[in-house]
Amino acid sequence: MKSFRAMTVTLALLLSTGLATAAPVLRGDILVNAPVVTVGDMFDDAGALAEQPLFRAPLPGTTGSVDLAAVRSATARIGLTRFDINGLSQVRVSRAASIVDQTLLIDLITQDLRQRGILGQGMTANIQFSGQPETITVVASDAPARLDGLRYLPGNGTFSARFTLAGTDRPLDLSGSIEISVEAPHLAAGLPAGTVLGPEHIVMRPLPIRQADAQGVATLDQLVGMALNRQSRDGMLLRASDVSVPLAIAKNDLVTIYYRQGPMTLTVKGQAITGAAEGAPLQVLNMVSKRVISATAIAPGAVEVSTAPVTLAGL
Repeated sequence: MKSFRAMTVTLALLLSTGLATAAPVLRGDILVNAPVVTVGDMFDDAGALAEQPLFRAPLPGTTGSVDLAAVRSATARIGLTRFDINGLSQVRVSRAASIVDQTLLIDLITQDLRQRGILGQGMTANIQFSGQPETITVVASDAPARLDGLRYLPGNGTFSARFTLAGTDRPLDLSGSIEISVEAPHLAAGLPAGTVLGPEHIVMRPLPIRQADAQGVATLDQLVGMALNRQSRDGMLLRASDVSVPLAIAKNDLVTIYYRQGPMTLTVKGQAITGAAEGAPLQVLNMVSKRVISATAIAPGAVEVSTAPVTLAGL
């Protein structure tokens, strides 16, 4: 009985002093972010020694193996001699990494151009490097690359840029060209002259900004609801000069001629000699008197004259 009590007391003392705690368990496959591998990386239940370094990690984006003898040697140096090898003869160690590629570098330049107001709404930048930049593996980071400086010359479209890469002090210098384009309206299909344009007739396509400035590209507000001046082909770039206010009355249309004075309204049938938009002047043939008179288009099929009553009688 006394022997049983002694064993119980001894076990309690061992538990209280931590001597009976579970030994750290070796992991077979680990992934690290830092340049060194710690006890906490290498073992489960590492305890107070978790932050102690053991050996260098492999280069970012690479994997290496550490045999059990090397693990024992490294842990012995920090006083960790008792651990569960978990049936392993070696440990596979991988180091996390971030990738810096052409897409990321272009995005950084594009963001800078937008922040500086060089790229506005509806504008895009076609960025070409002088020589294809290599894909670079750097330490794992939320910001694997940073644009430190961008020199852009709009006159010839060239640029030079300096980047800083995560985990390195050596800058990355690149150069190339930038072609800025703006969304410009084009005809979605060929249309005859006089077609009144709606949103469905127009598609927006990128156009180099130099060409857009030289040709005077129109905005959608200048086009929708306006009529084509001439027959136009599919894909034609639309300019303000390509459209005009739609005709309310076309040449040879039959119209009603109105004269109003106070409560009196007189009407007579006529035929348009010229076409006109609403509110614009035109020439009309009075079908009764066969005289040509000046009138104003007030609506499709309707014109108005302001002739005095004596003159009107001769219409």
